[in-house]
Amino acid sequence: MAIRGEIFSSHVMTDKRTYFFNVKEDRTGSHFLNIVENKKMPTGNYERHSIMVYEEDIENFMRELNRAFKVVKREKRGNSFDE
Repeated sequence: MAIRGEIFSSHVMTDKRTYFFNVKEDRTGSHFLNIVENKKMPTGNYERHSIMVYEEDIENFMRELNRAFKVVKREKRGNSFDE
C-alpha cells in the first residue's frame, strides 16, 4: 500500500454550489474518485451529495460522462440527441 487517504483534491465554486474532486486510496490500496457537491440551503445548513468511482470503472464512467456532456451542449444549442 502506498499513501492512504487523500492523494489529490480540487474544487469548483459557483454561486450556489461547490464541487469537490478528490482522488483517494482506500485501505486495500485501491484508488477511487470521490465527487462531492455541497449546496447551501435557505436554512443556512448544507446539503451534501457524494459519489465514488473506483479506478476499474473510471474509463467507462468517463466515456458516459462525456456522452452526457455532449447532449447538454447539443440541447443548449437547440439540437436534439439522435444517438
